[in-house]
Amino acid sequence: MAIHALAEDLASAIESFTGSRIVHVRSVNRGYTPAQRLVISFADGSALFAKVGTNRYTSEELRKERRIYESLSGTFLPRYLGWIEGESPALLLEDLSGAQWPPPWTDHQIQQVLETLPLLWSSSVPGAPMLSQLKDKHNGWIQIADDPKPFLSLGIASEKWLKRALPVLLDINGEETVAGDSLLHLDIRSDNICIAGDRIVLIDWNLVCMGNPDYDLGFWLPSLQAEGGPAPESILPDHPQIAALVSGFFAARAGLPTIPDAPHVRHIQRVQLQTALPWAMRALSLPSLDG
Repeated sequence: MAIHALAEDLASAIESFTGSRIVHVRSVNRGYTPAQRLVISFADGSALFAKVGTNRYTSEELRKERRIYESLSGTFLPRYLGWIEGESPALLLEDLSGAQWPPPWTDHQIQQVLETLPLLWSSSVPGAPMLSQLKDKHNGWIQIADDPKPFLSLGIASEKWLKRALPVLLDINGEETVAGDSLLHLDIRSDNICIAGDRIVLIDWNLVCMGNPDYDLGFWLPSLQAEGGPAPESILPDHPQIAALVSGFFAARAGLPTIPDAPHVRHIQRVQLQTALPWAMRALSLPSLDG
């Protein structure tokens, strides 16, 4: 990408911050929001990753991430290099271009993630909100009971199946299940995980909160299985409440209208639903799908 593709005022601010001249800018095609993602190389041979806000939403989410990077440290997140404030703010992080970005997954890599996550869960961030107290309905099946059309439009299950399964799914207390005092990432997926040397590194830290670590882990497992990994219950056995809430999250959203600023999200949610829902069915002994 030509250097002039980077806004002149932002380029100047980054050069002033780093003390080195920009010689190359490369776009990174990752993520589901319109935030600009760039690898910027400098005349002194160094490089960094810049995530740039492109609208009000992405700018505010970046500011949330900044607060996490400025109050949390560990091998499990990118090294925080700095922040450029402005109409299009920029979060400056270590360049992870040389890292491995699964899939595919190996058993060793999966084990590395499982050994790294407790380091996050035992960390703390001042002022992190309690997940159980956030406004979201934590059991998405409640939303589906109120309006089943978006879920049924997916063609995964029939109205007959839903009527039989809902009483069991609605019996799960979402607030009690997600409650806890561990620090959660809350967006663990393969596109937010990389292997940098001997480090497991998580990116996208805008959803950090306090809660049940099993809930954090449970959200990774459907995408892991969809990418050729093991069934969720082989990693998180005997957790029917988690299976119900994770499947309900995707079931309540996958059939909703496309998000204009993140058009691929609904597809990803449907992919994860296709493994999360069978997990919940096995865990709760629900009837077979008939969609």
